[in-house]
Amino acid sequence: MMWRRVIMVFIIAMFLLGVIVMLYPLLHGVFVDTKISMDAKEFLDQRQETAAGSGQESQSSNVPPDKTMPYPELFAAMQTYNARICEARQSQLCDPWSYQQPSFSLEKYGVDTDAIGVICIPKLQLEMPIYLGATTENMAKGAVHLSQTSLPIGGMNTNCVLAGHRGYNGAAYFRYITDLEIGDTVTITNLWETLIYSVVDTEIIDPTDIQKTLIQEDHERLTLLTCHPYASGGRQRYVVYCERNKEMEEI
Repeated sequence: MMWRRVIMVFIIAMFLLGVIVMLYPLLHGVFVDTKISMDAKEFLDQRQETAAGSGQESQSSNVPPDKTMPYPELFAAMQTYNARICEARQSQLCDPWSYQQPSFSLEKYGVDTDAIGVICIPKLQLEMPIYLGATTENMAKGAVHLSQTSLPIGGMNTNCVLAGHRGYNGAAYFRYITDLEIGDTVTITNLWETLIYSVVDTEIIDPTDIQKTLIQEDHERLTLLTCHPYASGGRQRYVVYCERNKEMEEI
């Protein structure tokens, strides 16, 4: 009888182990999705507190910063960066190294968070923090800004390119951006204001087709980028093009 009990315990243990192995990706994905949402909420809460403390809720990206807004030196430096890469026609956007390196050290400007903003896509019920530089570490934490593209502060002649995993380790990230349609809304909340964009087009491109993500003259764009098809190892890229919708910001 003893050996039968041992066998039964072994079978039950193997069954439970199998269930755990099968459920791990799902449980891990839920944990990561929750962590990303919490990090996004924390950024938004801190931004609101900082803005309230400075006595200025928002700052237009079309006017010079002043001393009453938070982090005026950082804002000015980002404006200069955007103007410089536009004038240089993003000549340094030539290889993976160029967009993996963070554009700025936020700590240098007194920012106590490593996120520069939050992307919100209401249709997908998605909120993710935005990190500077498309490093492996940053992509695991949320959406990433590709260096040598415009920083997420708006302004004419800009195109901020944000990338995200097409699902990773059970978490969603940008997995469902293929559901976005023309007219859908995407918002970017940075350290100073909330920018509203509308989807204007989608496209499938090759990973080396950099021209598709460059700044377009007289446009104020946001471009979302992820691997395609899903679970394909990144043979192609799915791109969502968005244009700034200032009319919605005034509502």
